[in-house]
Amino acid sequence: MNFISIESMPEEMEGKVRQNLKFKTGKFIWRAKFTAPLDPSSVNNTNLYVTDASDVPLKTSIRYNSQTNEIEIEPLEAYAKDASYILHITKRVRSVQGQYLKSDIQLRFKL
Repeated sequence: MNFISIESMPEEMEGKVRQNLKFKTGKFIWRAKFTAPLDPSSVNNTNLYVTDASDVPLKTSIRYNSQTNEIEIEPLEAYAKDASYILHITKRVRSVQGQYLKSDIQLRFKL
């Protein structure tokens, strides 16, 4: 059972969100919502991380909200304009009952 869903904005909001991110701060928080409570020890910078296009990891802050089953991944430095990045969520993330993700998830994005 795959217990992750990553929510995205509706298409009509995409332009506004990109503009706000690109021109105001260069920072935004990824939120991944899971359908089952997670083992907090599996929520760390080894199992969830962001890299640039050259696979160099970025410094991030990882937070887990056990009330909503959401993980927040926040960059500690702003993303560079026109650069490509990859959000990695590995299959080592597991539920409190020991279920692992079926496969690694990689989301490519560009500012």
